[in-house]
Amino acid sequence: MSRLLAVTIIGFLCGMIGTGLGGFLTILLKNPTKRFMAVLLGFTSGIMLSVVCFDLLPEAFKMGSVWLSFVGMCIGVGVVLLIDEFIPSELSLTKNARHKSVAEYGFIKSGILLGIGIAIHNFPEGLAVGSGFAANNTLGLGLAIVIALHDMPEGVAMAAPLKMGGINKLRILIYTVLAGIPMGVGAFFGELIGAISPIFICLCLSFAAGSMLFITCGELIPKSQSVYKGRISTVGMILGIMSGIFISTTF
Repeated sequence: MSRLLAVTIIGFLCGMIGTGLGGFLTILLKNPTKRFMAVLLGFTSGIMLSVVCFDLLPEAFKMGSVWLSFVGMCIGVGVVLLIDEFIPSELSLTKNARHKSVAEYGFIKSGILLGIGIAIHNFPEGLAVGSGFAANNTLGLGLAIVIALHDMPEGVAMAAPLKMGGINKLRILIYTVLAGIPMGVGAFFGELIGAISPIFICLCLSFAAGSMLFITCGELIPKSQSVYKGRISTVGMILGIMSGIFISTTF
């Protein structure tokens, strides 16, 4: 097996297993109460905010500059808004899905958008893994393990709204696994090129940060508060932010 193929396979496995485990943990929940789901959505919102603020953006600032990162974030927000325009409203659902309520469809839409954001940001993470292996095997393997750990809560964040929207468990698992595929593609190019332009990585990371920040603030947080009226979703979000900080600083 060639080195390039081995690094690519490692990238695919880390991305798909990381997000897939998050989805698997979510679908294990049986008949969760609205209170619990509000906590889960709040928690995953907090995780996503901490990943953006304490992981993606600081790394983007180091690779490029604050202003270049702002440009990438604006592009990311713009792309999500454009994608949002092409996702049909609840009034034009397919025939098989018309039984779903407006609220359920809203959760599905949030899960789809978040999945796109996660897939986008997995590509530059794959670049980091491939570039790490190009430098030395120890660095590459360490990055791969860390990124897989980071992807688990992202898989939960994607799966939770899909579960609340009534999506089939097997489909949820498949969707979360598919969201990790771009990491393998990124690992391939990272190892192939060896030294990716820091400016390019900065734009990729900030692009993903902007898209995920918009989805979290515009979709996940409002949904978490609409599921159960009370402060419990806010408590979950604070716990999520604290957990995200722990993961970012520990690993």
